[in-house]
Amino acid sequence: MNAFILKIIAIITMFIDHLGYAVFKGKASYFNYIGRLSFPIFAFQVSEGYIHTHNVKKYLSRLLIFAIISQIPFMLFHSIINEEFSLNVIFTLLLGLITIIAYDKLHIAISLPVAIIIGIIAQVLKCDYGFYGVAIIFLFYICRKNKVLLASSFILATICNYAYYVLLYWENGLDIVKKAFDYYLPYAICTIFAIVPIILYNKKKGPNTKYLLYLFYPLHLLVIYAISLIY
Repeated sequence: MNAFILKIIAIITMFIDHLGYAVFKGKASYFNYIGRLSFPIFAFQVSEGYIHTHNVKKYLSRLLIFAIISQIPFMLFHSIINEEFSLNVIFTLLLGLITIIAYDKLHIAISLPVAIIIGIIAQVLKCDYGFYGVAIIFLFYICRKNKVLLASSFILATICNYAYYVLLYWENGLDIVKKAFDYYLPYAICTIFAIVPIILYNKKKGPNTKYLLYLFYPLHLLVIYAISLIY
């Protein structure tokens, strides 16, 4: 499975995920279970993109520019779900890339705390997928040479992420905790399944589609927002 196929899988499942919010007016559905595959694949491709890029500064600039371009379409789309402000997923990918650069450029004793701080920043700024998003980008990079370690670290991070959301309901009583567990369990399982195409990746590029995600992301958000107004 080459990088092109991975990207297509991620784009299709992302579209299905977001379409589900438009069709079901912000409520969770099976569309969103399918959509859990998308972000881990995008996160993995950031680590691969860093390895293969010829110009890291241009890579950073490209992510920043398209993160800014995508913010208004994302805010329109996010209004389908709720009115809370958050930053789109390209900001998360950007911060994840910065943690990888820090890991390569700084001593490990410094780079690990820097990665944690950047993850906290992502959470505080309400970047899509927050701390977890930055963390798995970082883990995909540092574990890239060992597929068993890569898979196990991703699975553990995903379990911890959804366990955190369940525990947020702890003070509301065990009945609420159980409902939260029942809600997040399918999400966790479907997210973990993303490791399958990632492990099958053969390190080949495939057709050149550098700008496919950058262009598709804001455009599909606008289309889905329009669908939500009509549906």
